[in-house]
Amino acid sequence: MNPAPDTGLVRAAQAGDPRARQELFAAHLSLVYNVVGRALDGHPDTDDVVQETMLRAVAALPRLRDPDRFRSWLIAIAVRQTQERGRARGASLARLRRLEDWTELPDPAADPEAETLAGVSLSTQRREVAAATRWLAPAEQSLLALWWQEVAGVLTRTDLAAALGITVAHAGVRVQRLKAQLDLARQVVQAWRAYPRCPGLDTAARDPRRRQGPLSLRRAEQHVQGCPRCAGHLAPLVPAERLLTGATLLPVPVALAAKIAGLLSTGAVAHAGPVGLAMGGWLRRGVAGLTAKTAVIGGSSLAATAAVVFAVNYLPASPPAAQADPPRPSPSASTSATTESTPSPSTRPSRPPAAAAPPLTGVADADLYVAPGGSDSAPGTRTAPLASLNRAVELVQPGQTIALRGGTYRATAPVTITTSGTEAQRITLSNYRDERPVLDATAVRSNQWYVTQRASYWTVQGLTVRNAKTFPYVCVSCRGTVFQRLSVHDNGATGLVLRGPGTVGNQVLDSDFHDNHDDAAHGANADGVAFKDGDGTGNVIRGCRAFRNADDGVDLSGFADPVTVERNWAYGNGVNRWGLADFAGAGTGFKLGGGDPVPAAQHVVRDNAAWDNRSYGFTEQNNPGAIRVTGNTAFRNGGDGFAFWYSPSVLESNLALGNGRDDNRGDTAREHGNSWNQTGWSVSLLRSADPATAEGPRRPDGTLPTTMFLTAIRPGIGAHMTS
Repeated sequence: MNPAPDTGLVRAAQAGDPRARQELFAAHLSLVYNVVGRALDGHPDTDDVVQETMLRAVAALPRLRDPDRFRSWLIAIAVRQTQERGRARGASLARLRRLEDWTELPDPAADPEAETLAGVSLSTQRREVAAATRWLAPAEQSLLALWWQEVAGVLTRTDLAAALGITVAHAGVRVQRLKAQLDLARQVVQAWRAYPRCPGLDTAARDPRRRQGPLSLRRAEQHVQGCPRCAGHLAPLVPAERLLTGATLLPVPVALAAKIAGLLSTGAVAHAGPVGLAMGGWLRRGVAGLTAKTAVIGGSSLAATAAVVFAVNYLPASPPAAQADPPRPSPSASTSATTESTPSPSTRPSRPPAAAAPPLTGVADADLYVAPGGSDSAPGTRTAPLASLNRAVELVQPGQTIALRGGTYRATAPVTITTSGTEAQRITLSNYRDERPVLDATAVRSNQWYVTQRASYWTVQGLTVRNAKTFPYVCVSCRGTVFQRLSVHDNGATGLVLRGPGTVGNQVLDSDFHDNHDDAAHGANADGVAFKDGDGTGNVIRGCRAFRNADDGVDLSGFADPVTVERNWAYGNGVNRWGLADFAGAGTGFKLGGGDPVPAAQHVVRDNAAWDNRSYGFTEQNNPGAIRVTGNTAFRNGGDGFAFWYSPSVLESNLALGNGRDDNRGDTAREHGNSWNQTGWSVSLLRSADPATAEGPRRPDGTLPTTMFLTAIRPGIGAHMTS
């Protein structure tokens, strides 16, 4: 068992003693390596995640308040890094990997890079356990890795609970659920490996509507539990504790241990300052030695992977077919769950959202009118309005206007828009004059997108959309559509998504996207606004705010052509405000790449600001395209202000202050005139560091508020917060 660290050693390391620091982290390297290695199932990313864990822990060590909690605090960091890497890698692999690949382990003798659960001489049931873990979700795999260490005597149940940020009692419940899930998965593995295999199991597990591994597992479990033929292939299960107890701990590769020892011994760490992650120069020097990986683990370099540790948000190809609602967790039911154990990037109290919606200037005349007290059998005139948006989009023709009167529309069915306008005859969907229509999708089923637009040349303006259980508005392969003065909030997925091939010439203007949180996915798929998984030129996001969303603010993952992102603000994203268990929100302000595969998109990003996000302010997210990043500001984000490791991006006249690390760049990025290229920059050079006005109501014309927040005294650098 790893003994609890001597508090004196921890305090000495916190004070900057290099020998104490090296001794402290060297003593815990094996523990971190085994937690990460087990959870990632021996993926080649293991050593990268271990290194990133140790780097972050060393940098954050001065902020650890209780030295007695060092071990559980370190494991909590390892768990977060593992889950982030698992979401970035595992979800895409689950969608692409053949089903057969889920049930067999790599042969350690044939593949020396695969440090897996197999060890050297696993019994049949140990191999079944190893195969079954591949069916588990990333959060379950992380919990299994911790429980494994508890069974081995390395961690206590108290350590396990502290690492997850939950109570000991809740940890016990989580472990029991995990064991039950693991046993079910082991039974599926036994039935799957039977020869001949039950045709019904094959059909259930391969259901084409269920692409992700965990969903296929549930169907397979249901089949196995009710199938007499499969039951005949099931052997009594040895308790998982006995199997795990006899397994071999993973040895830390010598080369990896040497690298980390070298990083720990560098004097740069001692001068990191109070901001825990301000170690860009040290990290870059360390990365120089990581370009060629060791033969023990293999894989991509830290430089290539540092920008891809956050979640890959998977958007289905189309809305799910109608079916019974699956249960949906609610924050009120999660009273025992705690929020993310890492504090918010800002220590300010959480502010209320901005005004309920942007100021509205709607249409004065329309061809079709809709009102909460109308009737869908009415003609849709001003005096005899329709009752629903559904009926209005069925009737509208090119060149016409739909006006929604003020009030709340309580939708009971999804809306599909299929009638296109033309360049000369656009279709307009708008509020009426200064009235405020609110589209409330609370009653729409949880397996249905609320509004799906498959039409072009629309203007959609002056609406509030709220309380959809999943995506509130998705525009698929749209052309020439303008979204403006919208408020999209408190939905169960990303506020507005434009996606698909032929997404051309669309504009998202002067809108607010906030407080979107996908409870069912633990916060991993609720951004503010996104262009993703598609292609098309001439798309623009301008004058928008994306804030307090569970995941990211602006997301361009998987979009192949340049998007212009101009004068937008993203703040407070990635903080668990809903008490979601196993919170998985990433918390990046502007995510400028990602997806699977990752397209090389040359986005244009200028005059934007990101503050108080849990993770990065701006990141390429392993987009290899030459992104042009000019005149932006990153302030007080929990991670890097600007993270551009993998691309030949151009960074000019950007301002970064008070972030975990202000800048974090690889050798390919080109930069000029940024605050980190100059001397003397500090928060004192800002006219205001208080975001109250920026987070308040918009101006009467719907544009961003007037504010001096983040305005630099030195001209020509950072975002122009007040136009």
